[in-house]
Amino acid sequence: MTAETLEQPENSASSESDALQAQESNVRQFVTFIVDDEVFAVDMAPVQEIIRVPDVVRVPLAPLTLDGLANLRGKVLPIISLRRIFGFPERDDDDATRAVVIDLGQPLGFVVDHVASVVGVEIGKIEDVSAIRGTVNTELLAGLLKDAGGHAMIMVLDFGKLIASEFAEISALSRRAESGGRYGDTANEAEKSGDELQLVSFAVAGQEYAITIDDVQEIVQMPEHIMHVPHAESHVLGVMTLRNRLLPLVSLRRMFALLPQDADERSRIVVVTLGAISVGVVMDSVNEVLRVPKTQVDAMPGLLARDGELSEITQICRLDGGKRLVSIISAGNIFRHSAIKEALSTVEKMQDDNAVYATGNQQDDLVEDDEQMVVFRLGKEEFGVPIESVQEIVRVPDELTHVPKAPAFVEGVINLRGAVLPVIDQRLRLGLETVERNEQQRIMVYLFDNVRTGFIVDSVTEVLKIRKDTIEASPHLSGEQARLIARVANLEKQKRIIQLIDPSRLMEGQDMQGLAALAG
Repeated sequence: MTAETLEQPENSASSESDALQAQESNVRQFVTFIVDDEVFAVDMAPVQEIIRVPDVVRVPLAPLTLDGLANLRGKVLPIISLRRIFGFPERDDDDATRAVVIDLGQPLGFVVDHVASVVGVEIGKIEDVSAIRGTVNTELLAGLLKDAGGHAMIMVLDFGKLIASEFAEISALSRRAESGGRYGDTANEAEKSGDELQLVSFAVAGQEYAITIDDVQEIVQMPEHIMHVPHAESHVLGVMTLRNRLLPLVSLRRMFALLPQDADERSRIVVVTLGAISVGVVMDSVNEVLRVPKTQVDAMPGLLARDGELSEITQICRLDGGKRLVSIISAGNIFRHSAIKEALSTVEKMQDDNAVYATGNQQDDLVEDDEQMVVFRLGKEEFGVPIESVQEIVRVPDELTHVPKAPAFVEGVINLRGAVLPVIDQRLRLGLETVERNEQQRIMVYLFDNVRTGFIVDSVTEVLKIRKDTIEASPHLSGEQARLIARVANLEKQKRIIQLIDPSRLMEGQDMQGLAALAG
């Protein structure tokens, strides 16, 4: 065989390879699946994987088409029923049922009866849906595949449009991802957070103050016993033990030379940190966490700004069109106040040696990795609220007093130590079915705008320290759900998903006005 005859097959193979590559570049891959005897397809590109349908946690205030949230290798995955989206009859899952995981700005799992195959279709053979528009609703279709995968016709679903019709929040994320953003890490979100201050607001002597949330380590209730320190300045209330470390306590009232007042059930200790140093500042009450645009924050006017002992207030934020003014306290300046220095010095004197103090700091470092939550149940689902937001937990009385013309969401009122407490069924607030009263139910009492309100839950199970690295943003399924349940704790090893409620969102706007009138 000559060299010439050897070269010919090589050139021929090269030509065939080029032709094959050109043909492959002209072919699109689709995953085909069945839902109620109808055959559908989705472009392979956004399909991440195909899994068995996992166990789910039901989510209140979400669209009915959402089955719930599942755990997929440590990540929270919304599971959506295509049968419900299409209005097909319900059916139980079987061995063939699968969830097709598609990335639409965030991963979503779509439940299908079974996955048929993966087919390759030449682009020229993908037909437009206009030909069947007169007889079939084509709004959710991206095209038609004919004679593919052994089927005469397969409808290609446009999952972007499908999500837009059911989940407006997820649709917005999808559009954001298409423009280059990513779920939970978008430039817009970063820009927005850079234009806002997040503050913890509190009241002292009828005035409202705030500290940036980054400087607040935690908020705790007044302890039953405070260790008083002889010969300390009047600002220094004493020392308390907080998780095996000594925490000095100072009174903001006394620091600001305001009339003294004994602590009561509304009083709270705001633990302020500067580096590794912490101090507890006693407030009359803690109001809320505020997100304030920086455009509404002004420096303290020059005529009012003061040097030395009373230079803690550095900024003023204007809320409600300027009708509500909140003074922002600088944590750095607080630690320069003589009362704080005295309190820290007192703690140092009470340490046996530096090792004890170091141990306290190590404990503190561990604490910063946890969030302490009160966990309660509604049916089989678990929810959590920050422990500092819960004033108390009481039994549900045999009867609630129903008040004529009370807001519709109020079950009734009870007498709690001489005060009227409006009571709301937490199930109704979350759009769940009500259940008959039973011995396990409890009333969790919160404080909203100085109005104490109770919410009935099925049971309170525990106070749980949850590591911050297990907490992530909840999938955005609806506007109200995203505001009320913004985070979830994904405890993978325990096979638990705890939905974390922001208590400040339980009652807002006109609802709060109705509660205030009722409590009054």
